[in-house]
Amino acid sequence: MIGQDAQHEIHDVHDATPARVTFTPSARIPQPGMLDKLSQDDRLRLRRILSEPIEYLDHESFHRSGVAKELFADVGAGFDATRVWCNALDTTHPTDHSAMPASTLTTEQERRLFLRLNYARFRMMKILQSCAARRLTIKAAKELLFWHSQAMTARCEIVQANVPLVLAMAKRTRLGSVDYAELISEGNMALLRSVDKFDCGRGFKFSTYACRAILKSFSRVAMRSSRYRGRFPAEFDPTMERSDHLELLRVETEAQCVDELRGILAHNSADLNEVEAKVIQARFALGQVEGQEGEGPKTLEQVGLLIGVTKERVRQIQNRALQKLRMKLQEDFLAA
Repeated sequence: MIGQDAQHEIHDVHDATPARVTFTPSARIPQPGMLDKLSQDDRLRLRRILSEPIEYLDHESFHRSGVAKELFADVGAGFDATRVWCNALDTTHPTDHSAMPASTLTTEQERRLFLRLNYARFRMMKILQSCAARRLTIKAAKELLFWHSQAMTARCEIVQANVPLVLAMAKRTRLGSVDYAELISEGNMALLRSVDKFDCGRGFKFSTYACRAILKSFSRVAMRSSRYRGRFPAEFDPTMERSDHLELLRVETEAQCVDELRGILAHNSADLNEVEAKVIQARFALGQVEGQEGEGPKTLEQVGLLIGVTKERVRQIQNRALQKLRMKLQEDFLAA
């Protein structure tokens, strides 16, 4: 339990005006040999910490001795790890008010969580300041990771306790042009930003601040949707963008050309000699009755064996015959 002096010391924060501090790390990761002492997840987390600025609200109590013990004496008490995010895709029944649990944080618990969050980031900043423009020692790296975990734990507790606000605001907001899942997604992001910006020293409940931020985010979504609908009044439908008329016409024309070719071959309208006609019929199986299974088209080599010439000679005969057929088809059918 925290003594009365400690409680009084923490409550003094209400009387102080915190300053928002942004610090850009210049420290570098430890030597490769030292870095191997960390797990893969810790190494990735460390690189992310060093690549992003640290922002926190400074408090007078942070600079007093023993404040860490006072703030984190009851860490873990009242934290429900089973809480989950308000999933934007799991909104099949948006009118069910019992689907989301209400926040169980008291004003004092909420304030202490924000103090922990900002104090943990304050400690991260102090560690990085001490290693400015130098490589972190393995000890400093582990301390940095520890305080980062404390900050994320406090942030997670705050966010998870206030997730029902997003669903409540989405239910109250009637925007017919905006998808409900998009509202939930935008509200979740606004809630995260609110946690990082909220000043618990002003004496207001976080829910008051967060609700305003969430509603503003909904307004931005509505404006974006309105602009989008102004430019694209209808949804893109690929099936309506391209007509299949030309494709159907091409298939029909191909079928008619095949029938015309059969007639040309049957009456020898293209003046093919006996060898040319035999090569064309064998190469393209045009001599068999449609709908009945035959031997199918033959290769150049097979046709060559059939008429007693080389396959190169068969190719020449085939090309000459095709040229005659093409000219006759264009004259009598395609030009019509």
